[in-house]
Amino acid sequence: MRSRSLLFVALATAGIVLGSGLATAQAPAPAPARPAALSDNLPIPDAPAPATSKAWLVMDYATGQVLAGENIDTPVEPASITKVMTSYVIAAEMAAGKVKPTDQVMMTERAWREGGAGTDGSYSGFEVNQAAPLVEMEKGMVVQSGNDAAIALAEHVAGSEQAFAQLMNAYAKKIGMKASHFGNPHGLTAEGHVTTAHDLALLGRALIRDFPEAYSYNKIKEFTVGPITQPNRNLLLWRDPSVDGIKTGHTSSAGYCLMASAKRGDQRLITVVMGDTSENQRAVDSQALLNWGFRFYESHQLYAANKSLATPKVWKGDADTVQVGVAQPLLVSTPRGKYDRLKASMELPKSLVAPIAKGQKLGTVKVALDGKVVAEAPLVALQGVEEGGFFKRLWHALLMWWAE
Repeated sequence: MRSRSLLFVALATAGIVLGSGLATAQAPAPAPARPAALSDNLPIPDAPAPATSKAWLVMDYATGQVLAGENIDTPVEPASITKVMTSYVIAAEMAAGKVKPTDQVMMTERAWREGGAGTDGSYSGFEVNQAAPLVEMEKGMVVQSGNDAAIALAEHVAGSEQAFAQLMNAYAKKIGMKASHFGNPHGLTAEGHVTTAHDLALLGRALIRDFPEAYSYNKIKEFTVGPITQPNRNLLLWRDPSVDGIKTGHTSSAGYCLMASAKRGDQRLITVVMGDTSENQRAVDSQALLNWGFRFYESHQLYAANKSLATPKVWKGDADTVQVGVAQPLLVSTPRGKYDRLKASMELPKSLVAPIAKGQKLGTVKVALDGKVVAEAPLVALQGVEEGGFFKRLWHALLMWWAE
């Protein structure tokens, strides 16, 4: 991601501190990232929509912006993409110290009967009533899409599939997945077991961001358990070296599904294709969406975290001003060649009165492209301001009254 600095015009002190309500300051557009090309003024062509899928989208990983999509909030069956949620729960529980990668996970008879080789679904090949290290069992679930491994892991982490599903739904809510409900750890068809393309993209983004080691298992091309070696079903791992995940899925009712992610340079994209017609078609459609996204969009960091963007006046404080900025980097995805058309503004109260706590939200910064807001973030105090002495507070109270 290329870092650019959008510098705010200095705010006139009176414009901030007098009157009531909010004061808005406009920032100039940044300098062009490169000389304008002839194609920069052309409209972006439509994304190559998969012709047969039930839902699809392209998301920029850095910003979480959906660049294109159809039916992104329509409930669909996730099939084995469910196992990305299972991976997230395991990684989160591991980070909390509740399980360890060296734990011995038993392939129980129940896991073997309901998800093993004797079923219609994919399986890992671990022997019934035999234990394997958790990290190996997880790779059997991720690479081979083993339903038996998913059940065994769920039983180990939470005691039962039902208890594990409760963890899945709790973590899904924490991630921000608003329309998902999980009933099992493997994704075989079950009543009420649904999600959306948008929720799945948020999940993929969260796994990459929060647990990169667990995410890295998704790029393993094949995995061997005993005498059985099985390939990863994500065909893009062989076709595009920039692709490093994420997960396939298929049932007769869900169709062929693929959540893919690729990184080219500093930019990463996530695509979701749900309900396609074949293993190859989901790969072809996902590849086309990735190529479109990388060709026509780029990511920028507009503001670094904890860097001062303005120093508005403070009344009744032991300091006369306070530095404000963003607590997290402010990122934006823009059509290529449109970066210099961004317009930034910030809104701050016209009167800031001490005490002000460090990290306290004081206003908002917004970034617009062609009049449409494409990113915004809270403006927070970068340091605290305590109340001033008695006489200063009294004098400022008089000045504030007079200014009104």
